[in-house]
This record gives sequence, C-alpha cells and structure tokens, in this order.
Amino acid sequence: MGTDSAATMALDTGQLVLRGGRPLRGTVTLRGAKNSLPKLMVAAALTDAPCVLRNVSGIADVQIVTELLRALGGEVEEVEPGAIRISTANLQPMERFVLRDFSGRSRIPILLCGPLLARFGVAPVPSLGGCRIGNRPVDFHIAALQQLGATLHEQAGASHLSAERLTGNKIQLDFPSVGATEQVILSAVRADGVTELSNAAVEPEIMDLIMVLQKMGAVISVDVDRTITIVGVKRLRGFDHEAVPDRLEAASWACAAVATCGRIMVRNARQADMMTFLNRFRQIGGDFSVTPDGIEFWREREKLRSTALQTDVYPGFSTDYQQPFVIALTQAEGVSIVHETVYEDRFGYVEALNRMGARIQLYRECLGGLSCRFGKRNYKHSAVIVGPTALHGAEIHIPDLRAGFSYVIAALAATGESTLTGTHLIQRGYENIIEKLTALGADIVAAS
Repeated sequence: MGTDSAATMALDTGQLVLRGGRPLRGTVTLRGAKNSLPKLMVAAALTDAPCVLRNVSGIADVQIVTELLRALGGEVEEVEPGAIRISTANLQPMERFVLRDFSGRSRIPILLCGPLLARFGVAPVPSLGGCRIGNRPVDFHIAALQQLGATLHEQAGASHLSAERLTGNKIQLDFPSVGATEQVILSAVRADGVTELSNAAVEPEIMDLIMVLQKMGAVISVDVDRTITIVGVKRLRGFDHEAVPDRLEAASWACAAVATCGRIMVRNARQADMMTFLNRFRQIGGDFSVTPDGIEFWREREKLRSTALQTDVYPGFSTDYQQPFVIALTQAEGVSIVHETVYEDRFGYVEALNRMGARIQLYRECLGGLSCRFGKRNYKHSAVIVGPTALHGAEIHIPDLRAGFSYVIAALAATGESTLTGTHLIQRGYENIIEKLTALGADIVAAS
C-alpha cells in the first residue's frame, strides 16, 4: 500500500497491520531525542529571551509541550524545517484548567514547576503521565523542590507550590533518576546560592540539557562521581541549540536489523552515546560499521548467541534498550537472562510475545546480576528467554512506547500477519514511523 494511506490508517485508527518475513534494508535518519527535546523546550521557559531549537523531530511529545507553552502564553513557531523558535516573554502562571488538560498526557508539566516558581513564585502540582512501566510518583519532584525552599500547599486536586525565591541546597538522590535530576537542574539554575546534587543521572540527554543551560548563562559542573553542582544565577538569556540525536531510536533500528536478518543504515547515530549497547549487540551476533554519517547495523552471524545482562542507569545498558533487544534474543540460541533494575513493571509486554511463539519466563528474583531495589518486593523484574523460537503473527495491543516498537520488530520477524492497536503510543517517540518502515521494505497491509 502507499506510504500516505498507511500513515493515515495508523494515525486515524490507532491500528497497524504488518506482514512479517521481509528483511529490513535501507536507511533511516535520526533527529532530536525524544528524551531531550521536551526538556530543552521547558528550559526556554526560564528566560524571557527568544530561543531557537534545531534538529526537532515531529513526535507527539514535542507537540504536547508546544501546546502547553502556548496555553501558558508562550509562542512556538517553526522557523525552518526541523527548527522552532520559542518565546516565553508573555508567559502566564499555570491555571488549574490548563493543568487538567495536560496532566496524564506527559511527564513534562511537572518539570515546569521550577521555571514557574522562578518566574511567578507559584506552580500547581500536576500528576505524571507517560508510559505505564513502573511507579513514577511526583513525590521525589516535590521533595527536591521543598529542599530548595518551596512550600507545598495541599488541597484535594488543587495542590500547589510557592516560593518567594528558591535557595540552593545539598540534595542526595536515593537513585540516579533522570526525572529527579532534570527537576533539580531546572529548579536550581535560577535559585540563590549553590546546589550540589549527588547520585545524579548523567545520560546524554541530561548533558544536552546542561549544555543548553550553559549557553543561556548558567554555571553547572559535572563530576565523575555523579555529582552535579549548579551555581544559581538571577537571569538567563536565550539559546540557539541543536538537540542530540535519539540514541534509543538508533538502538531500536539496530535490533530490527538483526531480528529480521536485514541491514539498516541509521544516519546521525552517535557511537559515543551507544557504546554499551554496541558491545552487547556485537556479542549476540550483530555487527555495525561507524561512518561520519552514522552507524550501519546488520546480522553478522546466522545463529545469534544468547547472553545475560542487566539494565542500569547510563553508562550502563539502558532500560529503553531492553525491550527491542529482547526481541532479538528470542532468535538467539540458548538461554538469555535479562535483569531489569530501573522500572519494576517493564516486562508487561512479554505476555504478547509468548502468544507470538516466544518462550519467556518472568521471575521475581534478581537473576543474572547483582541484587537490586526490586528484589524481594514481588515485582517480576527478571526474564529468562529460551531461543531460538519461530514467531507467528498475532493481535497485540501496545502498552507503552518502547514495547510498541518492539512489537513492530516482532511482527516483522514473524510469519503471517500481526495487527497492532494503540499505535499512537509509538508516535510519542518515533518520528514518521510508517514512512521509515515503508522505506526499509516492511510489508504494511492495507486496512480492509
């Protein structure tokens, strides 16, 4: 079927029908990272000067933040393909009806608390949205802001924070959470004094946020022991910045190449951000070639090797690599073990894979690595994958973003047709997914 009609079908109906059996071959191009772009847009709310953000992808999360900033009186306009201009000179405090409209759609509204406190001294407290892959309470966001001097005013369905001015402090995270790290950085950058954040996340997307804030006039240093020091400043200027490319999307296409016995060139993929993944990819029988344009991925061995790994915070094996990688492991000889240590419910997608013919068993114990914070807490957070198994088509509902793309890979590696519903979740983080699949030779079936 044509690309336009396939894209329309997936967007309008939330349904995608794929026929497996074809190796994916060709080229895809990365743009800005889903885990970076929305946060860089939030950073623009810290200044009344205009900001230009480049390498912007057309994902749903970017659209959500665009709508949110506009609802608060900001301006977001495309100045050229892939580049937007953001102006928050006329930003207004967030009203409850705006918060209700956006809470649950994304995790971004909670990150606006720091900028809103800096601009207006008050910020409503939203609930967290995003993928349902584990517990993501607002508690650690609130705790961080309270440590910086904010006061929580609790009301049923209408809690808010206030602060005449935030003040720097020493903050120790129990776990190097990306969201908590972003919250502290965005809040402390315009606080009085110095904030020292220990046990912080140091993902490439965090570094991208820090680089933007440094361009804006912030003083932020990162030490090798995961300590980030932020010296507060009274004012920030605008920025012109190109977002880091999406390493997680690059890894997803790599897994698609090896699972379908294909060969995919991923333009703009960066080796430095993906070294842990690349090592594991090669260990199981995939291979890659790094060029100035990006990274090309293919299946080097006819029979893939099993492995044992555990997810971890960067520079460890990312939890967002796990789901597409497991699809590749269903085609590996022997027994593979994957121990998930970041999100306790990340294996919710496994049941559908088993219906497609995979042999995956989940366990509550910490398998294949060190014990973690989920051990002995009744969470099925370890998986044993026995392979290789022949996958067959099935009807599958997509529960979250990364699982959604993993189901796409499984469907393309399977025999027969698979019907995927809930495809809007994939669009949160993968730009032009239908067009890219079509360009790679995927067999997308027209709706009857």
